[in-house]
Formats: sequence, structure tokens, C-alpha cells
Amino acid sequence: MAGSKQPKVTCRPRIRIKAGKDIALGPGKVDLLEAIERTGSISAGARELGLSYRRAWDLVDTMNRCFKHPLVARVKGGKGGGGAQLTAEGQDVLNLYRAMEVKALKAIEPEWKTVQKSIKPHPGK
Repeated sequence: MAGSKQPKVTCRPRIRIKAGKDIALGPGKVDLLEAIERTGSISAGARELGLSYRRAWDLVDTMNRCFKHPLVARVKGGKGGGGAQLTAEGQDVLNLYRAMEVKALKAIEPEWKTVQKSIKPHPGK
């Protein structure tokens, strides 16, 4: 059919860093760090990701407890009422995590290509 495209098949490694029983960092937490970086706020970042403020705050609290230095810091505000921002360590950890994802995908590339050939095309969304 002209104009119809097969949905793209993708592979995304999911890295989780555990500290004892806690997941110190994983895909959802990294997405939240990026949202906080974009919005300057835990609540706005949570809304962007469809999370409750309470859930986002719990994720930030877990990250901050698991690392030697906090990844997210509150920002005192004036008229706007403040917000949150990534600390230098938070920015470093975010960048390192994304680099780890790229390296993981590259490491599994030959196997992924083989698996991809075995996947049946699916019509639709």
C-alpha cells in the first residue's frame, strides 16, 4: 500500500542501578531528572511525565538518599516561589547514565540485528 509504513521495531536497554534494596537510578528516574532540568520544578516535571507530585518527590528523595551528594536541589524563589534544579552531580550522573545506555545498545547490536530479523511485521499503530 502506498503511504503505509510498518511500525518501527526498537530495542532500548533498561539499566537500573541498585543501592541495597533501593533503585538509585533507572529509566524513570532519569526521565524525571531531565524533566526537572527542562522545567525547573519537581511539580512541573511530574506533570510533564504524568506523575503525581508525591510520586515524583519520592523518586527524587530516593535518588538524593542513594548518592553521596544530592542530584536535585531546591531553589529558593522570589515571585515565582522557587523550584528545583539538578546539582552538578545530578547533571554528571544524568549524562553518564545516557552514555551508558548508548554503550549498552552498541554492545548488543549484533544480537539485536539477528533478533530484529525474526520479528513479525505488525500492522497498525
